[in-house]
Amino acid sequence: MSKENRGKLEIELYKDLRIDCKKCFGFCCIALYFSASDGFPTDKEAGEPCINLCKDFSCAIHKDLRNKGLKGCTAYDCFGAGQRVAQGTYRGENWQQNKELSKQMFQVFLVMRQLHEMLWYLTNAYIKQTDNNIKDKINYMINETERLTHLDPNSLLVTDIDLHRNQVNSLLHQTSEFLRTKVLKGQKTSLKRKKTIAGRLDLIGTDLRKTNLRGADLRGAFLIAANLSDVDLSYADLIGADLRDADIRGTNLENSLFITQAQVNTAKGDSKTRLPKSLTRPQYWSK
Repeated sequence: MSKENRGKLEIELYKDLRIDCKKCFGFCCIALYFSASDGFPTDKEAGEPCINLCKDFSCAIHKDLRNKGLKGCTAYDCFGAGQRVAQGTYRGENWQQNKELSKQMFQVFLVMRQLHEMLWYLTNAYIKQTDNNIKDKINYMINETERLTHLDPNSLLVTDIDLHRNQVNSLLHQTSEFLRTKVLKGQKTSLKRKKTIAGRLDLIGTDLRKTNLRGADLRGAFLIAANLSDVDLSYADLIGADLRDADIRGTNLENSLFITQAQVNTAKGDSKTRLPKSLTRPQYWSK
C-alpha cells in the first residue's frame, strides 16, 4: 500500500474517533471532575457544569483557552465518545431536556469514552500490524468493541469494561512487541536510564536528542518537559506516556505506536513535527 493510500485509510478508519463538539452536549464540561491545578477553570465536582459552559453547549472562552493557561481543557480528547452518546445512544436528547436521565447520560459518557479510547488503540494496531494472525484477532476485537458502543444505556453500564480492556491490552501488547522487535532487528535502543516512578520510566526533563528511540518501549513513561527535538520515534510505544511540555519540535511521530491527540496537545511541537494522518496539528504550536 502506498503512503498516500495508507494516509487515506487512516483518515477513514479514525473518522468516528475524532471529537466533534458541535454534535455533542458538552459532556466533557459537566460529566468530569475538574481541578484548577490541572489546568481547568475551577475546581468542580463531576455532574456540575463548568462555569464557561453555555446553554447551547459551547464554551464561552473556547478561543482563549490557551491564552488563559487552561491546558487541561485544550489537552482533553474524548475520542469521539461525546457525539456517539449524544447522537447515537440518546438520539439527540440532551441532559438539559431530560434532567432525570442526566446522571445516567454522564455515566454512559464515561464508559463510552473508555470504549472509544480502546477503539483508537485497536485501530492503530490494525493499521500497523503485519502479522495476519494477530491482525485477524485485532479486527475481531474492533468489531466486538464497536458492538458494545451500540448497547442501550442500561446494558452498557453493566458491561465488564475492565475484562474487555484486559483483552484489548493483550492484543496491543502483542502488536507492540511484534513491531518493535521487527524494527530493532536484534539491536537495542540506546536508552539507558532505568529510574522509575511508581513503576513508570522517569525521563522527566531528560535531554534525549542523542538517544536512539526507534522501537523503544516508552509505555507509561514520564516524558514531562523532556527534550525530544528532532528525535525519530518510529515504532516507539507511547501508550500512556506523559508528554506534557515535552519538546517535540521536528520529532518524527509519524509511525509511533498508540500516540493520541491528547498527548500531542500537551506537548510543544512545530511545523516540522511529523504526525500521523490520524492527528491534527495544534494551532498554538510554533511555526
